[in-house]
Amino acid sequence: MPAGRPRKPTKLKILEGEPNKDRINYNEPEPPEGDERCPSFLSPEARKEWKRIVPELKALGLFTTIDRAELAIYCQNWGRYVQAERGLKKITNCLHRTENGNIITSPLLWVANKAADMAHKSLIEFGMTPASRSRISVNDDKDIEDELDTFLNTGKMN
Repeated sequence: MPAGRPRKPTKLKILEGEPNKDRINYNEPEPPEGDERCPSFLSPEARKEWKRIVPELKALGLFTTIDRAELAIYCQNWGRYVQAERGLKKITNCLHRTENGNIITSPLLWVANKAADMAHKSLIEFGMTPASRSRISVNDDKDIEDELDTFLNTGKMN
């Protein structure tokens, strides 16, 4: 796998308004819209997040059949994060003494941090963090139709 930034999906480039039109892959496959049924293996908290976020992604056209797995991973990590945070609320100290007398941080803290990190990575892929969202500017269909008409009539893109 090459190092560096992951490639940005064409749909996000278009939504963001990519200034270099030659960087847009107009031949990128467009999978059909995703099935919004919640996967049965998700935890109760993950299922709540699935039901909350899928309509938002569908409205933006960012949820397709092949995005289902990544979204399930995000939701499950969100559920783990919530569960770990609830567990941390119940304990008074994040430090524990092991049977050998060593002091370690609570395993719940590790789970919460790891789940938050994994969920955050998925959020970025879908453009759902403030920073990734700030790079998106949504064009309405009329602008796209006007640009297509211009291209078809003149052979030039704006």
